[in-house]
Amino acid sequence: MINHLRGKLVEKNPTYAVVECAGVGYFVNISLQTFSALPDSESIHLYTHLIVKEDAHTLYGFHSQLEREVFRLLISVSGVGPSTGRMMISSLEPKEIQQGIVDGDVGLIQSVKGIGAKTAQRIILDLRDKIMKTYQMESESLVTADLSSKEEALSALEVLGFNAKQSEKVIVKLLKEDPDLNVEQIIKKALKTL
Repeated sequence: MINHLRGKLVEKNPTYAVVECAGVGYFVNISLQTFSALPDSESIHLYTHLIVKEDAHTLYGFHSQLEREVFRLLISVSGVGPSTGRMMISSLEPKEIQQGIVDGDVGLIQSVKGIGAKTAQRIILDLRDKIMKTYQMESESLVTADLSSKEEALSALEVLGFNAKQSEKVIVKLLKEDPDLNVEQIIKKALKTL
């Protein structure tokens, strides 16, 4: 896998860059964040992620390792492809995405073009624990996230088709028994009860 490119910037566009390394020109898909951060000088360094499919090998480039890590986490979510991942990191700073996921901010994630409520909730549900473990968010953020766990679990159960009032009763009961449950645990236990 190609981990990074260091070479001469041949062409720079809001959606892609062409980087020449040892006489080979690499077409690299980039986000608007990376486009803004790329210097106008000839020599550049990009962290990369290669996606191999039957019909194409597509190279994505990132100005920082954090941006690449957030992209990798996003595309690991079912229903989020590289185009959507790139759209997210073009629309929001990587730290904003991290904070939004930890806070359970469905509105922020959904504000990105092409992301609906169900996908936003899936992103938050799938990535919250990974983001917290990987990036060690401040304890203030974690406290805020715990406050919204009940609401997020309730919202997820509603999306799955369960009655809101019945779901809320079950969630309140579960949190009284164990207030340290995270959203995923709440949902799993609630699904067994409902």
